[in-house]
Order: sequence, then structure tokens, then C-alpha cells
Amino acid sequence: MKLFLISIGIVFVMSNCGGQEQAQGQTQTQVNVNSSGIHKAIALEVLQTTSYTYLRVKENNIENWLAVPKMEAKVGATYYYKNGVEMKDFQSKELGRNFESVFFLGGVTTSPDALKKPAQSASSYTSTAKSTLVKREIDVEPAEDGITIAELFSNKEKYEGKTVKIRAQVTKFSAAIMNKNWVHLQDGTEHNKKFDLVATSANVFKVGDTITITGKIALNKDFGYGYLYEVMMEEAE
Repeated sequence: MKLFLISIGIVFVMSNCGGQEQAQGQTQTQVNVNSSGIHKAIALEVLQTTSYTYLRVKENNIENWLAVPKMEAKVGATYYYKNGVEMKDFQSKELGRNFESVFFLGGVTTSPDALKKPAQSASSYTSTAKSTLVKREIDVEPAEDGITIAELFSNKEKYEGKTVKIRAQVTKFSAAIMNKNWVHLQDGTEHNKKFDLVATSANVFKVGDTITITGKIALNKDFGYGYLYEVMMEEAE
């Protein structure tokens, strides 16, 4: 995935977006922040899954579960973060357990200074931002009245500024970055080795879910630090 950088921020309203619901309950709240907006937490437990690292942390005698894109983490280590999206009654099928509450974050850092800047490069976070994209073995039927990812990349100028519908599988997700959630999608098609579509949304997604998503297409979006997207979907629902 080529994003998961910059600043972390805000709460979003949960939706299954044509896929499965991510939690039994749909109530979300923003993480309580201190005056600086930066949390300092000590890791008490670390659980690893294919795409996420779950951290049971203690902060001011309060314990919470955090979920971040997969990273190396150690029990006893101190991590810093800002904000997050709370998922109540969240079920992790891979771990085979239910969490009363999990805060999904774009990443954590080992230094509070990295969170004081208005924009963060990928190296500011302990999670890997610029991982190599891998084409998955995915076979998804196109949405009715929709297009494929290959069609989008092969005729990108045609779709610029237009709202399109795509049915695809979620291959990576990161919450609350630049006041948006970010999702990577693949449907098994490709054009000139381009098979991964990045979308921003206020919705919460789960890796592995197949969803039907609609949004406006933008071209050549440059967020700095080398994060340039030739094609992406914005305001996806």
C-alpha cells in the first residue's frame, strides 16, 4: 500500500458499503485526547494477524485495544498516536475473538515529535507505509452498471471527475488519516500492470470483504513525500 502517512484525525459513521458489516454494534466515538492531542501508551499485549497488529495498551491506568496496519511491536514498548475510529463489539475472524472495543489507527510512532508536525512522511510511523503492491488471486464479478479496475485505468481521462461504481475486494485499509479512511481495492483485472485502486471514504472497511463502491474519480493526486496517485476514487460510499 502506498499511503498511510500524514496526520491522523476524526470519527466516521460506519457503513458496510455493500460488503459485510464490520462489527455487531455500530456505535463509534472518537478517542479521548489530552491537551496536546497526543496519546502515550504502553503495550501490554501484542496480537498479530495477516494485515493488522492489535495492541492492548495502558494509558493513565486505562486499558484499550488499538489496531494498526501490521507492524513489529513489543510488549513493554511505549507508543504515541493521535485519535482513531472506535469499533464496538468488533469481531476478528482471524483471531477468533470478539473485542468489546477497538480503536483503529493509521499507525503509531515511537516518538511524540513525529505527531507534532502538520504532515508526516512514511518513515515517521513504525508501520510500513510504502509496501510493495502484490496482485492477489481475486475473481470478482463486475457490478451491475459498473466498471472494472482495468477499464478505469485504460480509460482514465474518460472517467476523470465522474462517479463510477466498482465491485472489488478490500486488500488493505487504514483509518483516520487526513480526516479520511483509506482503502486499497482489487478485482482481479489489470491494465498495463495496474491493478490496485486507492479510494478515500468516511466508511469503515474490512480486509478480505468484497464490496460494491461508488465514488468520484480523480487523476494525478499528489500528497507529497512521493505519494502520487495516477488514479484514485474520492468520497467513496
